[in-house]
Amino acid sequence: MARHYSTQEALDIIMHSDCEDGSSSSSVDYEADTEEASESTEDASEVGTDQLESNSDSSETESGGEMEEAAAGWTSKNGKVLWSPTNTETLRYVPAARSLTPGPTHYAVARISDSASSFALLMTDDILQHIVSMTNLHGRRSIAEWRDMDTEELQAYVGLLILAGVYRSKNESTLSLWSEKSGRSIFRATMSHRRFHQISRTLRFDDKLSRLRRRDDKLAAFRKVWDMWTHRLPMLFSPFSDVCVDEQLVPFRGRCSFKQYMPKKPAKYGIKIWANCDVKSSYAWRLQVYTGKAAGSPSEVNQGMRVVLEMTEGLQGHIITCGNVFTSFALAEELLGRKLALFGTIRRNKPELPPILLQARARAILSSTFAFTKTHTLVSYIPRRGRNVLLLSTKHRSPDVSDEMKRKPVIIKDYNRCKGGVDNFDKVVATYSCRRRTNRWPLALFLNLVDISHYNAYVLWTSMEPSWQQQKPYRRRLFIEEVGEMLVTPHIKKRGRLPRSSAAATMVSDVQGAAAGPSLISERKSWRQCHFCMDRRVCSTCCKCGKFICKDHSLSICSPCST
Repeated sequence: MARHYSTQEALDIIMHSDCEDGSSSSSVDYEADTEEASESTEDASEVGTDQLESNSDSSETESGGEMEEAAAGWTSKNGKVLWSPTNTETLRYVPAARSLTPGPTHYAVARISDSASSFALLMTDDILQHIVSMTNLHGRRSIAEWRDMDTEELQAYVGLLILAGVYRSKNESTLSLWSEKSGRSIFRATMSHRRFHQISRTLRFDDKLSRLRRRDDKLAAFRKVWDMWTHRLPMLFSPFSDVCVDEQLVPFRGRCSFKQYMPKKPAKYGIKIWANCDVKSSYAWRLQVYTGKAAGSPSEVNQGMRVVLEMTEGLQGHIITCGNVFTSFALAEELLGRKLALFGTIRRNKPELPPILLQARARAILSSTFAFTKTHTLVSYIPRRGRNVLLLSTKHRSPDVSDEMKRKPVIIKDYNRCKGGVDNFDKVVATYSCRRRTNRWPLALFLNLVDISHYNAYVLWTSMEPSWQQQKPYRRRLFIEEVGEMLVTPHIKKRGRLPRSSAAATMVSDVQGAAAGPSLISERKSWRQCHFCMDRRVCSTCCKCGKFICKDHSLSICSPCST
């Protein structure tokens, strides 16, 4: 076991940190898959969680053989990479020019005029029309009294889902949402509970009879909508310099051939999505559903490398942050060829690592050991006794250490700053989520799609109008509520009958009255006998004289003829 010099004695061999760091230790952990959990190393989120310990007794005399080895460099475990303890031969990092201007694209800026239009750029008419046609097709086959749905009704359905999320009612029964006592008037004003439940049961995203075989494409039931939607994400926004690649888990416990078990995630079971998010805004720039390995095929080799390369395609001059599930020496080299830098935690079982960086027991607490090639930097940091945090970077080319209490290397500080891009995206999406309990995984993915759409729309709108509701600390909630109300309003204007609830009936009358003057539908008052036949108790009244009338003594007339 290698012994460790004091700072003065081993200055040319091992780079010690000589200052302290007091940054927050509340950063979020990255997680590996279940099959790889046994190989996981200490994440950088644990860096700085221990108290400063005395290391005055950690200095020992090192053998002359180790001195010569350090002077000659450190060879990796596979013998293919020679690491140097100093950065004298390391090239200076010069970031490439970014190919994309950060922020909303010109395409998005030209088409966004309000909050609803920013959401419409993601939930386009083509997507809605496809869902409407597939839902009507399934409805005619399965429900005898099915009434065809149009695009406005689907928008109203999505608007009610969004409003249920903004009211924190995603786990509340729909009967409670439509209740006259405990619910909200806007639900009853938009559509009946029976119709909402009918749409939820019938909602489909493809034709089951003409669907490709599941073994050819496990995502076939949702593939067309997913591809049409994910194609829009890079068209509307360009990320800033730092992006983060990680995984999102959509909670789902029903039957699904590619359902994943991830014990470190809050939901534990669900559908895994690879995500590439902008660190500054957490905008979801590219997403990819993980459908597992194909039946009968061997396990995928270098999956993490393949995922990062696909998720960063089209970027140039950006800096990629990822966890130890993805980071490898080969990936860093490949990204350098694409003019992209990489830094992230790396597992200790990687063959490109030198064995000396894996030793932790004889090392001083809060000490850092660096290793360099011409374009790569490795750091081994000891946050507490027996723990070793390893990071690889092609952006950082010098042994810089912060001058605060915990003496963290600058690589770790930058990693803790950038690694939460996807984790923050998960948090903000779940805050006002419209997810509802379902046994159909395509519907679970659609609800997650709606959540991501209204968050990305919020990023687009506030990037273009930074002063909008700036004084309000809850302006995202105001944005989502405004989008939901704009989606349901066109359908409320088309309602032919008032709901039974007086508050909902008043809301419908106000919306229709504001849209087209006085409504022909009068507000429901009370139950009385018909003024003409005196045989039936009715609640409908004449819009002109106000007398109570039954169906036999009433006449239906359209709005143009009434003027």
